[in-house]
Amino acid sequence: QVQLVESGGGLVQAGDSLRLSCAASGGTFTSYAMGWFRQAPGKDRDLVAAISWSGGNTHYADFVKGRFTISRDNAKNTVYLQMNSLKPEDTAVYYCAAVVVGSIHTMVVMAEELYDYWGQGTQVTVSS
Repeated sequence: QVQLVESGGGLVQAGDSLRLSCAASGGTFTSYAMGWFRQAPGKDRDLVAAISWSGGNTHYADFVKGRFTISRDNAKNTVYLQMNSLKPEDTAVYYCAAVVVGSIHTMVVMAEELYDYWGQGTQVTVSS
């Protein structure tokens, strides 16, 4: 059973940066592709970014391309989301998720329903 714990959220102003971290424990981190999702009040949860277990393949939602960067450190069992040029519309609860992909090191998973494990989320609030 994998446990995911997000950290790094907070209240910032538009244009600021934040780095979210997601620490994984209880499983074999290098068997998992990872993703960051977000959910704003009254809205569906959306994929923000996803990364293969090797870290060599990534995918971004159009609304964060050029501003956010997903990365992972397999030695630390941690995935990151660097968020730059934050906008008020980025305000949401951000969730980290993991999906078992075994030895397919290039696989990036974008479908929310395929993810096996979820963190509790961290709040990001961007003021204008």
